[in-house]
Amino acid sequence: MKNVNPVCWFDIHVANLDRAKKFYAAVFNIEFTDLPIEWGKQCFFPSNYEGGNISGALVEKEDFIPTGNNTVVYFETEDCIAEEQRIEKAGGKVVQPKMSIGEFGFVSVFIDSEGNTIGLHSRK
Repeated sequence: MKNVNPVCWFDIHVANLDRAKKFYAAVFNIEFTDLPIEWGKQCFFPSNYEGGNISGALVEKEDFIPTGNNTVVYFETEDCIAEEQRIEKAGGKVVQPKMSIGEFGFVSVFIDSEGNTIGLHSRK
C-alpha cells in the first residue's frame, strides 16, 4: 500500500433520506445523486475525484436509532481480503465480509478495537 491517505468514502446513516438530503443540500448548497435502489435508499455527495477529494453517501437504514457512531469511513485497499485477514488478530471483528458493489468494486465492514464501524474498499 502506498504511503497516502487511505480514506476514500464515507456513509452517513440516517432515518429519513429525504429529510437528510434537504438538510445537507441546504447547509452545503449541493445536489445529490441517487444510487441504484437495489443497494437500498441512498444518495451520494458530489465529488471531484480527479481533484483529490473523497465522496460519500447518505444511507437510509430501516429501524435506524441515532447513536454517536452513525458515520462509516471507508479506507481504500488493494484487496479487502488482505486487511480482513488481519482484523481479528488486531482486536477487531469483521461484520460484513468482502462483497461486490457492482462496477464500483468491493467493500468489507468491520468493528475496530474501540467499537467504531469502519469500511474497506477495493477495486478487485
